[in-house]
Amino acid sequence: MRIWLIIITLLWAMPLQAGKFMQPDNLYPRVKLETSQGDIVLELDRSRAPITVNNFLSYVKANAYNNTVFHRLIADFVVQGGGYDMQFREIEQGKTIFNESGNGLKNQYGTIAMARLSDPHSASSQFYINLADNDSLDPGSRWGYAVFGRVVTGFDVLDKINALETETSEKLGWPDVPGEPLLLKTVRLLPTE
Repeated sequence: MRIWLIIITLLWAMPLQAGKFMQPDNLYPRVKLETSQGDIVLELDRSRAPITVNNFLSYVKANAYNNTVFHRLIADFVVQGGGYDMQFREIEQGKTIFNESGNGLKNQYGTIAMARLSDPHSASSQFYINLADNDSLDPGSRWGYAVFGRVVTGFDVLDKINALETETSEKLGWPDVPGEPLLLKTVRLLPTE
């Protein structure tokens, strides 16, 4: 009976760990985000944020980010996605992960980091891209927000996103929602160079 419990637990956890099997020897895998405003290529940093990168890649492998929206946009601050489909239904989320915000990476313009609740270890699928240098999101006397990569191409797309109009969504009651849906069409792992 005990062995079956262990097997079932391992099988259930496998999809959550799928990211560690994606280019496992590549410390800096690259992913391409195809958005409705253009393409962004990110270089992830597995050397400093292995838990976070593997978590993100698990969602990429599962195609969980495809056909979703960036649901929050605050100009000159952040654009946030990875949580809702185009009808604003929450995507399926895995377990929360350990906060790697003390890894030395800073919330600077063009970096990608994990969104979370007030619990420092509550990040799961949602992420954001910094649209400015956001020192207030870095760790100090409290936990920060874990940066795990950076934009390498697509800064012009970030500029277009930063200029989009936002509104308070009547349907959701949320502020800072892009007035015109900001789609995340696909996210895919790029081949190693």
